[in-house]
Amino acid sequence: MILCPLVKVISIPYLFRMTDGLGPARRISELLVHLGRAARVEDTRSRLTAAQWTCLRFFASANGSTRTPSGFARFQATTRGTASQTIKTLEHQGLIVRHKSATDGRSVRFDLTQSGQAMLAEDPLRDLVGSIAALDPDQRADLLEALSHLAASLAGTRQTRAFGTCSDCTHFTPSGDSGYCACMAVALATDEIDKLCASYDGPVRASQMEEGPTNDRT
Repeated sequence: MILCPLVKVISIPYLFRMTDGLGPARRISELLVHLGRAARVEDTRSRLTAAQWTCLRFFASANGSTRTPSGFARFQATTRGTASQTIKTLEHQGLIVRHKSATDGRSVRFDLTQSGQAMLAEDPLRDLVGSIAALDPDQRADLLEALSHLAASLAGTRQTRAFGTCSDCTHFTPSGDSGYCACMAVALATDEIDKLCASYDGPVRASQMEEGPTNDRT
């Protein structure tokens, strides 16, 4: 137990030494993976597993059409069955509640309960959020732009969809404080514009789809 803090302190310098000869792209990739794992660390004080925290955050930050079992499965890059088990656990604990669709009896969406909202105050991700909040505003803006670009680029390479928000989605047309989604053919409420959407189509992916797949082996 005494060694745990020391491991956390030396982990990033050790990572840079291990990847020093791999080039900047590889080093950045390894560091992103490391930060992801470090941010979702579990200990005996946590009342949820890493997957359960991810699920709770997802339903707190996704829009109404995305807060579904299939939406979470895609976001978590896991099977529908695995996603459903995680969802059932949070539902059993009273952290989320399901609502049937008014137009499709087979569809459901999930919302956080008051207990679920309160649980977010214990989210282990808050340490990373605090570190990012301490960055210079220009650094935060550049980091957000770069990571959004990477997510859309990776999704385009793998012919999948990235999750994103309306501000840079090709389906979105702003109108005052709200806007219109051409994909869903609906007007969007102001509070939904900054939420995650499974129908997101970023400019990077759109340009890749227009150009078609490339073959780097030729």
